[in-house]
Amino acid sequence: MNKGTEIGEVRGLGSAHHGAGHWLLMQATSAGALITCAYLVISFLLLPDLSYETVSGWLTHLGPSFALALLIVAVFWHARLGLQVMIEDYVDHPGRRFAALLTLNLAAFAGAAFGLICLARIVIEAAGQAASKAAAAQAMQAIQGMMQGGGGM
Repeated sequence: MNKGTEIGEVRGLGSAHHGAGHWLLMQATSAGALITCAYLVISFLLLPDLSYETVSGWLTHLGPSFALALLIVAVFWHARLGLQVMIEDYVDHPGRRFAALLTLNLAAFAGAAFGLICLARIVIEAAGQAASKAAAAQAMQAIQGMMQGGGGM
């Protein structure tokens, strides 16, 4: 009788070979969130005021809106990865684990989609307001030009 472990008894009982990739992805999403958050904080500090008009006008530019979209995706992806580890570690029943992971994936996707849709809505609304203000300013200039020019008729 052999008391030592033979290689045949332990084959297939080791690592699932995805832990390192999962860890690297967690580090990448946290670094991405940190960098975009730092960019946004510095950008906020450079704004003249934090009124809705100023911030929504600032979001119409490509840099801030893209950084905020990246922050939304990175935060939800990072949260999903962290909660996935907790579910895999602490939920023992395979059926419950599958249901919990499915619910987690749906919640993370829905949260990120909701955040991106809200961001797009704010950007589109602000761009529309800026365009209508520009059109109103052009119309006022045209009216003033007609009034100064003698009425036109």
